[in-house]
Amino acid sequence: QVQLVESGGGLVQAGGSLRLSCAASGRTFSNYRMGWFRQAPGKEREFVASITWSGGTPYYADSVKGRFTISRDNAKNTVYLQMNSLKPEDTAVYYCAARWGTWSGWSVDATDYWGKGTLVTVSS
Repeated sequence: QVQLVESGGGLVQAGGSLRLSCAASGRTFSNYRMGWFRQAPGKEREFVASITWSGGTPYYADSVKGRFTISRDNAKNTVYLQMNSLKPEDTAVYYCAARWGTWSGWSVDATDYWGKGTLVTVSS
């Protein structure tokens, strides 16, 4: 059974930092692209960042470039999202996701697996 389990969410003040983790299990993900999406209240789910297990170029949404960093630990089958300089508009449920194929473009509908999400709240 495939599982993506997120952790690390919480409440933080604007300008602060959080690191999210996503532990992947249940299958071999070597040919998958791993990513993070988020969904704010009343809004659609949106792409945040993605990376492959081979360490290729990571991709970021324009809204988080320069502030967020995605990384992975192959030995632990874990993907991370380091979030710095957080803003109130970053408040959302953050979802770990996996999609077969290593190409960069990624829409919500193309996702194969989702985690249950972790809530990040940034206070002003």
